[in-house]
Amino acid sequence: MPASYAYLGPEGTFTEVALRTLPEAATRELIPYVSVQSALDAVRAGEAEAAFVPIENSVEGGITTTLDELVAGAPLMIYREVLLSITFALLVRPGTKLSDIKTVSAHPAAQPQVRNWLKKHLPDAHWESAASNADAARLVQEGQYDAAFAGEFAAARYGLEALETGIHDAENAQTRFVLVGRPARPAAPTGADKTSIVLWQRDDHPGGLRDLLGEFATRGINLMLLQSRPTGAGIGNYCFCIDAEGHISDRRVADALMGLKRICLQVRYLGSYPRADMQPGDVRPPRLGTSDEEFAGAADWVARCQDGRF
Repeated sequence: MPASYAYLGPEGTFTEVALRTLPEAATRELIPYVSVQSALDAVRAGEAEAAFVPIENSVEGGITTTLDELVAGAPLMIYREVLLSITFALLVRPGTKLSDIKTVSAHPAAQPQVRNWLKKHLPDAHWESAASNADAARLVQEGQYDAAFAGEFAAARYGLEALETGIHDAENAQTRFVLVGRPARPAAPTGADKTSIVLWQRDDHPGGLRDLLGEFATRGINLMLLQSRPTGAGIGNYCFCIDAEGHISDRRVADALMGLKRICLQVRYLGSYPRADMQPGDVRPPRLGTSDEEFAGAADWVARCQDGRF
């Protein structure tokens, strides 16, 4: 496998900035790709060891392009996550004034994060989506658009200047990025972990989602992300992307996954990995029967009953 990481490019994206915070990135060749899909496909094809892509932001939630690519195609696995604080700059060609701007561009995930600023300062500007914020900056450089919302650090790379900086509608906005590779044994638990899965129901019925969530609730597992995505099989057909606190080696998490495997049409395991904030999971009190020790004790008791040793 090549010692390289694919990432959502071109150069100058927030994705690249977040990727470079990983210590191992210094020992890999970092290769930009034009889309999330092409970066992940590079891993599937064996052209890259891993891909680094955005998956969620604190304003709009899950990034559907990434979620859909992880749901479909050959299985991939998340190994790491990174949180990056996001503020935008309005990048323009030198000499451009605010009154000159008729078209603006950025990645679709950026629009909800600057919508109010745009309405206040450029109410008549036409929005055009780009493959990434850095790609929008490149298109401004080429003269296709008047301005781009991107990181201020991208200005020098594309010969632009920052007309406005510190743009954001929500304070402390963050984007979550993940390092994705081919399936392998997950890293050892750290005590501050997250497990990601995708669930497909056997059929659509009243209380179906409650049945799925009940597998987590009865074991005291907190969910950090729950997002439905269409399966493409018709209106009303959805799968569910879930991030849960804990590691697959935790007895309560493993037990929940076994329960889901029994009742779901399909379960896709996307990995167990350290949380970027390194905050321990919110495990309910042991008296409620959700500790690893109690799961192990219950399993031992059943085994003794089966052996006639109760």
